[in-house]
Amino acid sequence: MKLPQISGKALAKKLMCLGYVVVRQRGSHIRLEKNIGDIIRKVTVPNHKLIKKGTLNRIVKDLDLNLEDLI
Repeated sequence: MKLPQISGKALAKKLMCLGYVVVRQRGSHIRLEKNIGDIIRKVTVPNHKLIKKGTLNRIVKDLDLNLEDLI
């Protein structure tokens, strides 16, 4: 399945639906966190009009997400 073209703001909204919380925003980067038991998952999303495919792929792999979760 191909990666969708998505903006940083839209990706942050999708992650918030999955339980992530915006901790802070500095410049054009949004920092989100999610508590999973004793583990805190952290991710930084660039707030760009379109996120590059490599960046989106790395975020998806780091968070162990399925592409269906983003669509």
